[in-house]
Amino acid sequence: MAKNNKAKLRVTQVRSINGTIQSHRDTIRGLGLRRMHHTVELEDTPAIRGMIRKVDYLVRVEQA
Repeated sequence: MAKNNKAKLRVTQVRSINGTIQSHRDTIRGLGLRRMHHTVELEDTPAIRGMIRKVDYLVRVEQA
């Protein structure tokens, strides 16, 4: 049985998507966030980091 030693990030939506452009709304949804203060744990990959960087003003990120 292999262990999953991938680093994880805890991403929380801290601001509303109201008034943001559509591509940022789509990115938030792509991260799996559905509403304010919703938190998801995601693998730390370059793709996820890029998505977070795009909407960094809407989310808070912590190491899980």
